[in-house]
Amino acid sequence: MTTGSDRRALAAHLEALGLAAGDIVLVHASLRHVAPRPATASTVIQALLDVLGPAGTLVVPTQTAWNSTTSRVHREAVAALSEQEQLEYRMALPRFDPLTTPSSGMGALAEGVRTLPGACRSTHPQTSFAAIGQQADILTAVHDLDCHLGPRSPMGALHKADARVLLLGVGYSVCTTFHLAEYRYKLRPKRSYECRIADAPGDGWTEFEDIELDDGEFGQLGKEFEHASEQVRAGLVGNAECRLFRVREAVEFAERWMRRFAP
Repeated sequence: MTTGSDRRALAAHLEALGLAAGDIVLVHASLRHVAPRPATASTVIQALLDVLGPAGTLVVPTQTAWNSTTSRVHREAVAALSEQEQLEYRMALPRFDPLTTPSSGMGALAEGVRTLPGACRSTHPQTSFAAIGQQADILTAVHDLDCHLGPRSPMGALHKADARVLLLGVGYSVCTTFHLAEYRYKLRPKRSYECRIADAPGDGWTEFEDIELDDGEFGQLGKEFEHASEQVRAGLVGNAECRLFRVREAVEFAERWMRRFAP
């Protein structure tokens, strides 16, 4: 199959799943599940943009988990280091610059979108999003430092815009949308974070507080959401099992689900 036919076939699958022109869609993707041979990020991105059209907007997470001294990624990296080596590691970490810093662990599709000409990216040094399309600048314009994935972030903007979520070959365990419910729930404890930022004074390390995020039960939450919802669309895109649903419905269900465990 040629690249052009791949692109047309993927676009047809996306349309069959329910994605439509003018949609705003947040995509979490694993390209290795899309096709028997690796599908190039550009082919999948172009297929998505073909379906969304000029009025649509494609959004991806471009997080940089390493850029936080309290993150699991950072803790694992320094676990076996001496105190001096930890200090050296800390000072060698690059400062986050939304214009140039690559995403980390988000996959080739996310990086492909981030590096497209005209793409916009939010400014959070740990949980940024990138977007391309008509609403890209609006959706990424606000991302407060003390609001990783809450109402003052692109996640909040996606909720306001009645956006959709496409899980492309990945499960609910990586669904960042559920995190917005943690802010709406309002009972999550706050904790301290520390990230290194390009335009911050001194050595760039900046402290702030935000709620403690926990995705440990998102897989189970997603299963129950899908079972309860009549709006989740399931199907194949390439060879990837996919789910398509609205941000608002997912957040509202997740908030109710979390309140079941309120003290």
